[in-house]
Amino acid sequence: MQLNLPHVVAEVSAAFSAYERALADHDNFMINALFWQRPETVRYGVGDIQHGCDQIRAFRKTCPPVPQSRRLQRTVITTFGTDFATVSTEFISMETDQIGRQMQTWAKVGPDSQPEAGLHGGWRIVAAHVSQIDKP
Repeated sequence: MQLNLPHVVAEVSAAFSAYERALADHDNFMINALFWQRPETVRYGVGDIQHGCDQIRAFRKTCPPVPQSRRLQRTVITTFGTDFATVSTEFISMETDQIGRQMQTWAKVGPDSQPEAGLHGGWRIVAAHVSQIDKP
């Protein structure tokens, strides 16, 4: 298996950037589109759990926007072959004294499976986990 092929890292980076833009813009349509539309999709939040795309969509309807002061740091993209990747990042905000941690598992499930998400090479989030800890 080949790790971190430059063109695959670029594809995942573009998809992750689209997700982060949608999160900052509170664009729930795009956020939902970038999640795999299957019952196997899982999202564990700071104080919530969703199993399946229907639960994730319902959760998104009730979410407030992320703080505009939210900034990413220490983002690591690791790709495995051409169809699987993880994205790990930390985030900070002037709204809290905590450090957020975000882990996403991305898989290339095919560009035609969810045309509403645009191109992004067919990459979709198949699992996500968000947590927060006190700053050291």
